[in-house]
Amino acid sequence: MRPHTDTRARIQEIALQLFTEQGYEATSLREIAELLGVTKAALYYHFKTKDDIVASLAEDRQAAIERLVAWAKEQPRTIESRRELIRRYAAEVYSGQHHAFMRFMERNQTALRGHPKFDKMRNLMTTLSGVLWDEGAKVDERLRCSMAIFTLHAAWFVLKDEKLSDDERKDAALGLALELLESAQPSVS
Repeated sequence: MRPHTDTRARIQEIALQLFTEQGYEATSLREIAELLGVTKAALYYHFKTKDDIVASLAEDRQAAIERLVAWAKEQPRTIESRRELIRRYAAEVYSGQHHAFMRFMERNQTALRGHPKFDKMRNLMTTLSGVLWDEGAKVDERLRCSMAIFTLHAAWFVLKDEKLSDDERKDAALGLALELLESAQPSVS
């Protein structure tokens, strides 16, 4: 089972690289197979189309977010739980292929517009942000919570030219995300 998983992950990695560099529409399955050093038939064993590859990438990201949302919904609605959610999401954003996937989405917005997997991703992100606030939260509180999540992504794009290690980028983004989360808490009178 392991080689099957490794091959699938390698195909996703190469496809993601080419889709980001050349564009989704300009990349062929033949190019992906050649870069992998396999036949197109071997590639077809795992993925029949480019859309199948993209769908698998989106599903992997969605599964990670769904696990975080499920975890958060089981926790008490406290600031400590919310801080932990932000930390866990930061760990997810700064591990694996998450950043590469976000770059792919950014660079291929036109090709992905209206894609059901990405509509679901947007809805999941809204749900993830929503578990950070209580019912009846003010607009500015909800916005700060949403910006806490967004900050973890934005550090890759806003600080792209900075000479920072991934750990430094993550620490800066996480620190600001936690500050935004703290500032979103209703004041006690």
